[in-house]
Amino acid sequence: MFMEKKVPGMLDKFCEYEQSQADKLFLAEPVKSVYRTFTWGQAGSEVRRMAAALRDMGLGKNDKVAILSKNCAHWIMADLAIAMAGCISVPLYPNITADALREIIEHSESKLIFIGKLDNAEELRKGIPGKLTGITFPFYPNAGCINWDEVIRDRKGIEGKPETDPQSLACIVYTSGTTGQPKGVMHTVHALGYAVNTFLQSYPGINKEIFFSYLPLCHVAERMLVECGTIFTGSTVYFVESLDTFAKNLADTQPTVFLAVPRIWEKMQEGILKKMPQKKLDLFFKIPFINRVLKKMIRKKMGLGRAKFVFTGASPINPALLHWFKKLGIEIQEAYGMTENLALSHSNRKGAVKFGTVGQPYNGVEVRLGKDNEVQVKSDASMLGYYKEPALTAECFEDGFLKTGDEGAIDAQGYLTITGRIKDQFKTSKGKYIMPAPVESKFLQNPELAQACVVGSGMPSAIVLCTLSETAKQQNGNALAATLEQILASVNKGLEHHEQLAKLVVLPDEWTIANGLLTPTLKIKRKMIDAAFGEKYAEWIQEKKPVVFA
Repeated sequence: MFMEKKVPGMLDKFCEYEQSQADKLFLAEPVKSVYRTFTWGQAGSEVRRMAAALRDMGLGKNDKVAILSKNCAHWIMADLAIAMAGCISVPLYPNITADALREIIEHSESKLIFIGKLDNAEELRKGIPGKLTGITFPFYPNAGCINWDEVIRDRKGIEGKPETDPQSLACIVYTSGTTGQPKGVMHTVHALGYAVNTFLQSYPGINKEIFFSYLPLCHVAERMLVECGTIFTGSTVYFVESLDTFAKNLADTQPTVFLAVPRIWEKMQEGILKKMPQKKLDLFFKIPFINRVLKKMIRKKMGLGRAKFVFTGASPINPALLHWFKKLGIEIQEAYGMTENLALSHSNRKGAVKFGTVGQPYNGVEVRLGKDNEVQVKSDASMLGYYKEPALTAECFEDGFLKTGDEGAIDAQGYLTITGRIKDQFKTSKGKYIMPAPVESKFLQNPELAQACVVGSGMPSAIVLCTLSETAKQQNGNALAATLEQILASVNKGLEHHEQLAKLVVLPDEWTIANGLLTPTLKIKRKMIDAAFGEKYAEWIQEKKPVVFA
């Protein structure tokens, strides 16, 4: 670790703005379509009283406290209260299974859990040990828990700014992971502060913004950009009420900073093209006055009418999609990072975006390519290690560099292109390696396809599994089959002989978090795809036609 000069931490900044702008809006959450709001001063009062309650319960240094909830105002207040009490936060995905929940609670040795907004609270209760104290958020009462309001009522809050050791553990973040069991990533108070401050130095224009929170707050990208971004700049964050109200909540909020994973951008594009097909858009864009007015109207209806900084990350995005949004006046800045380095690695800076890359490293981040062109990074934001896993931790570092597991290439200007996951490579029965990600990207350049996954380990040839976009679903069956055949032929033409795909298989149902085929940040779970469809691969590859409708 570099251990440069002390940087302000999350509590430092929260206490600063709690005092300097007590009456400014901090958190705004729609509950049954009515926004419940908290100023910095009001939130401070709640946080301080809850922190005092945690201490009164005997919790303090080195004690872990879990948070299980969808994004809401009290998620952030609970996180701050945990920090103020000197405890270690353990944020959990709200769509976790009961078995995984129990495993993480026991592995982390959490001594208390905050439970809030959940879709399946009754099912998840099965994963919470009976002896564990639960505090439920006020707007979302959960059975068997003490209510937040009751806990803080008539309680005197902690005063002043608590001193924290920069090298003390701030959180254990369990990775969602596309493979294997979740691992507990340990980060210090210093690492959190260092990561946010370094990010903000690269984006000096971010100050007193409107953020919009809907991606899981336990995920590193949302936590660092939205939660910490809000706290470190004295900004305001609005929340989404539900998936059904997402579009309305976003349009009502009109955030100035917005983050979406690639699948969200794809869905937004599909929504626009459903209302206005590409041919009609292209026609209108050729007329100067209509061009300007239409683009402005589309951006506002999307909820991005005043967005200054627009980001994507968590998984690769198709460059064609970035170019498409650029034509609407939305410059999406792709960023790159991991839970293991608090997302502090690379990003495309405003005005210097190079589509197809994940940008340049942040100041203070060292980068190199190791064996198999593995991207390796080093900075103060690197994790201490995996909780209770010293051997696994040692495997993740080489000469102090964090091994990302991603294959990459770096150009003369320092822009990094991720070319795939090293572990995603597989061999066909011919003994030839295939890297699926670049091939999948070629398929996803076609508007007919929504999702793509190249499979074929141990098979004579690889095949691609796909789901259709909304526009493709409207097409005639024979015409669609012909279009998909052309897509397959076109992609194969640009591939090495051993990479060429024998079949394009259209699956009827979208891959989602709910059916276990996507991670909470919408990355494909390749092992789960194989588990779900693998027994059909041999049958599909024997089909006579190049396009198979499963």
